[in-house]
Amino acid sequence: MGNFIDQLDKAIDRNNSLLCIGLDSDIGKLPAQFKNCRQPQLEFNKAIIEATAPFVSSYKINSAFYEATGADGIAQLKLTMDYLKQHYPNLPVILDAKRADIGNTNGGYIDFAFKYLKADAITLHPYLGGEALQPFLNLKDKGMIILCRTSNPGSGQFQDLIVDGQPVYQAVAHQVVSSWNTNGNCMLVVGATYPQEMASIRRIVGPDMPLLVPGIGAQGGDLEPVMAAGLGAGRRGLIIHSARGIIFASSGSDFAEVAAQKATELRDQINQLRK
Repeated sequence: MGNFIDQLDKAIDRNNSLLCIGLDSDIGKLPAQFKNCRQPQLEFNKAIIEATAPFVSSYKINSAFYEATGADGIAQLKLTMDYLKQHYPNLPVILDAKRADIGNTNGGYIDFAFKYLKADAITLHPYLGGEALQPFLNLKDKGMIILCRTSNPGSGQFQDLIVDGQPVYQAVAHQVVSSWNTNGNCMLVVGATYPQEMASIRRIVGPDMPLLVPGIGAQGGDLEPVMAAGLGAGRRGLIIHSARGIIFASSGSDFAEVAAQKATELRDQINQLRK
């Protein structure tokens, strides 16, 4: 099937979409109709997936919302992954777990993400360096999405520090593109809330490396400057992520239909700016 980026590009072309929907199914925000379900997150996810799959190029699942409810939540995370793999095998799935540790501990994270959950890509911290991340970087067919310039307001506390004449986030981008991307499967997380920084990162990594872009919608990111700053070769190169603004756009019984409407609108807005 090729590596994650090949899968992603095919999905982008198939659905004419750069949109990634986050299945961040916070148990406290699910519509009332799921209150008495035995597996509420799973059933909600299945409805969202069925409503939105024609409009996306990938899904992203933040493990925190499933870990929060213990073993039952992890089971629903696994079943959600299984559902996507069974019914939508051509849509790659990102596990947003932000892993980082020394090498032998990373082996356990790898087994959980890729052997148990069967994710296609994972988010990673760069802080421990390439030596620690090497077990991940060795996996040729999986996507490694490394935090670079994140969307939260306080991200600059460390990411903007100047090291050898450049901000840390630029040093991370240089390191990834020059040394870590030997298998051509590395990507960067760059928040929509920092389009100027995104433009500098795009210049560093070139036109081919995809950028995962959180922060559109609920976090206040503006689509137009993001597209101008980050769009890559072939009118691809961006994974535009939205979660709350789509999956929780309605808390009523029409939640799936409204999610489909919001996904369609956002995909079309993105495509207008891809021209």
